[in-house]
Amino acid sequence: MQQTLIIDYFSDLLCVWAYGGQVRLDELQREFGDRIVVRHRFMPLFADTAARIGDGWREQGGFEGFGRHMQEVCAQWPHTHLHADAWLACRPLSCVTAHVFLRAAGLCMGVADDRQHPAFDELVMRTRAAFFEAAVDISRLDNLWPLLADCGIGVEEVRARIDNGEAYAALQRDAELMKSYGVIGSPTYVFNEGRQLLYGNVGYRIIESNVRELLTAPPVTGEPSWC
Repeated sequence: MQQTLIIDYFSDLLCVWAYGGQVRLDELQREFGDRIVVRHRFMPLFADTAARIGDGWREQGGFEGFGRHMQEVCAQWPHTHLHADAWLACRPLSCVTAHVFLRAAGLCMGVADDRQHPAFDELVMRTRAAFFEAAVDISRLDNLWPLLADCGIGVEEVRARIDNGEAYAALQRDAELMKSYGVIGSPTYVFNEGRQLLYGNVGYRIIESNVRELLTAPPVTGEPSWC
């Protein structure tokens, strides 16, 4: 019987490294197909951008300096298309709105932990691209509703999951898992139920080799793993 590898993928929707790293996640899913299941988990690195960027980057020019730095970073990646207004004219106050929105949408789609959900994966990518490539303020719910087009779910359905608290509860479970795994940054690939973590701007071949090793030589209970 073919083994399926579960990967918990932690990211912040406003993290440029997750935006730039999307191409690696896409390639991983293309190469391994249904042999892996990628579970999106959301972490609040940019929960308060006024503090993280406005104050944290004060000596480097605040939002303007951060925006210029993001342009320099993305200029190194030919596959990215960073909008000139990102962090300059468009400054989302928080990532949390987008994370709650996606958790609510996932609940409506019936997202579970044991199988791929291409429509949900597409919505995550579309939401991230809305900020980085179209300079949409994704901290505002009214800017997020149009992203549901062609998803097969409606605005009121998603809003209900937010209003009744289900989406917040699901997001809290991501936070608890993040803490238990010791995840500290975005993006982070978590393998083997938290035993292995790959964090940051990691090259694709490193990610691929870890996946291939776990698929072909899974660790035996009680024995040391060579991966």
